[in-house]
Amino acid sequence: MVTIETFRSLCLSFPQTVELPHFDLVSFRVNKKIFATISIEKQRAMLKLSLTDQSVFCSFDENLIYPVAGAWGKKGCTYFELKKIKTALVKDALIQAYHNVAPKPAGHEPNQKQW
Repeated sequence: MVTIETFRSLCLSFPQTVELPHFDLVSFRVNKKIFATISIEKQRAMLKLSLTDQSVFCSFDENLIYPVAGAWGKKGCTYFELKKIKTALVKDALIQAYHNVAPKPAGHEPNQKQW
């Protein structure tokens, strides 16, 4: 089980992460981009994953980890039922979600040519 406080702590452990309201949810952002939200009422988190990562994490248990309905789910947004899931699994998914939106370190641009 992952508590709301544990999830919040994990999210805020990533560099430059800020916590802001997002409608009736709490969002966690880096560089003004959301990588996770949490519904305190439902004790459910949403992580913004790549489609590949979404497929991998959903394969653990589709009752606990599943795509958000509609277009957002088709873009990698994935629900995690926090009451029934292990912290290590959520942490692994958060690492992927964070790195999908975090600013890349300087000098790591792919295929940058020197003229």
